[in-house]
Amino acid sequence: MSPRVLIFGGGSIGAVLAYLLSKSIAASDIVVVCRSNYDVVATHGFTINSTVFGMNENVKPIAVRSVTEAVQAYPDGFDYVCVATKAVVNGTISQPELIKPVVSAKTTIVLMQNGINIEEPYRALFPDTAIASVVIYMPCTQTAPGVVSHTVYAKFLLGTYPAKSTSEHKTSTARFVEFLKQGGASAVHEEDIQLARWTKLIVNGSQNPICALSRLRDVQFLGAAPGAASFTRNLMSEIASIARAEGYSEVDDSVVERQLELSTSRVPPGVEPSMMADALSGQRLEVESIVGNTLRIAQSHGVDVPRLETIYYLAKGLDMSFAIPEALLGGSKN
Repeated sequence: MSPRVLIFGGGSIGAVLAYLLSKSIAASDIVVVCRSNYDVVATHGFTINSTVFGMNENVKPIAVRSVTEAVQAYPDGFDYVCVATKAVVNGTISQPELIKPVVSAKTTIVLMQNGINIEEPYRALFPDTAIASVVIYMPCTQTAPGVVSHTVYAKFLLGTYPAKSTSEHKTSTARFVEFLKQGGASAVHEEDIQLARWTKLIVNGSQNPICALSRLRDVQFLGAAPGAASFTRNLMSEIASIARAEGYSEVDDSVVERQLELSTSRVPPGVEPSMMADALSGQRLEVESIVGNTLRIAQSHGVDVPRLETIYYLAKGLDMSFAIPEALLGGSKN
């Protein structure tokens, strides 16, 4: 029997995910919660323009406007609930609470968000539910409502949360890995996904806030001043030191150099990280999941991270500015 999948978030990641899953799961069993692009997706589905999978690829899952609508349409529930939204703290209702109506005893929650320690709020609300935590390397962007550009690769690293979970939870995660592989993605079932999260955080925790604050792409910032590359390396090293304090000794200087090389080897102007894109459009940022949680873990271990602390407060201030009405930002003039 084909599993039924809910994708919570119809942006670029959700669109490509729907396409990949459609190779092994009927599109009628893939439901996507959309917002601004609902009308287009409901009528035409998603169009994927990919240098890997082909141009003008189309997938037409079932589009809904809300979790409530998904529950009404599919009262029998979902086998997998994939959270493909950004981990943004905005408002009083948390993201785990938003998906609560579609989580049942048979559900596996698949977290496809950036950051560290993002799983704990879901574990707290769903103590017995299978949770698959996912690290994604997949350059893609929504260029128009329902139209997504994808390049280079689609790499997924998946593991249960916590790492020592029941055999049933591990089997469910392994099954999802196979769905992704059948869709043409590179997918790996990791024994401990947190190592992969810390490795990616070396880049996300540094380049995302740096680019958002400077309004420069990664390669542009690295060439902005003689010490910019050194500053970035030192910030990455601080994050690596937190990972080691958490017990991940593999996150050493060689990992820092390898992650920094991803930016230094790119053709200018480089890439625009998601936090920079959000800042330029005046949207709330993933500050807490990517930077705030990292800083709090450092503080819990007594690890001194002055650069990360500075970046956090500046990025937090920038994020808060997007919640303040523009008329109030001017203030008084002296």
